[in-house]
Amino acid sequence: MRYFILFLVLVSIGLITYGLSLDTTLESLADKYIGAGTVLIFLVAMPLFLFKESKGKNFKDYMLTDESVRRMQGKEPKKPEDS
Repeated sequence: MRYFILFLVLVSIGLITYGLSLDTTLESLADKYIGAGTVLIFLVAMPLFLFKESKGKNFKDYMLTDESVRRMQGKEPKKPEDS
């Protein structure tokens, strides 16, 4: 999966570079290459990378809650108030 994502990134950078290097007479074709490269990197490669890297991680560990802030400050956790 890692090499597939790297391949997609390299292909998209190649498409963008090729689109930028085309002559001004082929401006509409150059825009298509640049757009395809941008879509490939941001709508295909980046979500695949994020999915691969976040697999097995707990989302709650990365949320900023009152409990996590107190833990970072070294304070005791707030005790729930009983009515």
